[in-house]
Amino acid sequence: MTAVWDPGLVGEELVALTRSLGERSRDLAVLAEGNTSQLLPDGRVVVKTSGSNMRTSTAEDFVVVEVDPLVKLLATESATQADLTAALDAGEHEGRRRRASIETLVHVAAQAFAPTPFVGHTHPTAVVGLLASVHAATAWDQHVYSDEAVVIGRPLFVPYASPGLALGRAYLRGLQQHVDTHGELPTLVLLGNHGIVVNAPAAAGIEAASEMAVKGARVRQAAYSVGGVVPLPTSSVDAFFAREDVIERRARLGGGT
Repeated sequence: MTAVWDPGLVGEELVALTRSLGERSRDLAVLAEGNTSQLLPDGRVVVKTSGSNMRTSTAEDFVVVEVDPLVKLLATESATQADLTAALDAGEHEGRRRRASIETLVHVAAQAFAPTPFVGHTHPTAVVGLLASVHAATAWDQHVYSDEAVVIGRPLFVPYASPGLALGRAYLRGLQQHVDTHGELPTLVLLGNHGIVVNAPAAAGIEAASEMAVKGARVRQAAYSVGGVVPLPTSSVDAFFAREDVIERRARLGGGT
């Protein structure tokens, strides 16, 4: 089976992160929106189940999935949404169907390029507001303040695609282009008309980049309301990224070493 239900493999850190991102006061996700995942030592990924609430998640609300079969499914042109649904199904346990989130492909896609310890996907109102606007594709083309550059690095924008197989394929193509251009996975991925995905070496990095994405959206909204955004000069940001103190700070804030 591609997916299995095994609460014993679900770490406390993942559950805590999921519940934290689901807190109502943070406005990152409501009801069954959003999902999180953690990479296991054996290369499998633990991901939140479909239909479960982040704020109230327990170890029972996660499924363990194999990465390679799902990446192969992404590359198979004849694969259908029904094929994906079947691959994510871990069966019925304790009277409930356990199926990995329909957005699981967003989580496993990163693993196709580099081991990614944590992935968090949410739908922050402030960010989705911009991603549903005429500014969506260009809003994050340039940084608007230095701490944004430190925490989220160079973000990736992926145009809207229907959640599931279509989104997974568009997302994988976007990651490939970003890695080819910048030599690394993006910390922050902006999904048009949808939400954000954060890739990080630790749960703290998911929290940090999610919060900074929300602040960045609010800063942009404020700037647009008074005439437009004046971004940081690209040359200045490139030099900023290359500084050793900035590299060290980025790693620390992202939960790395």
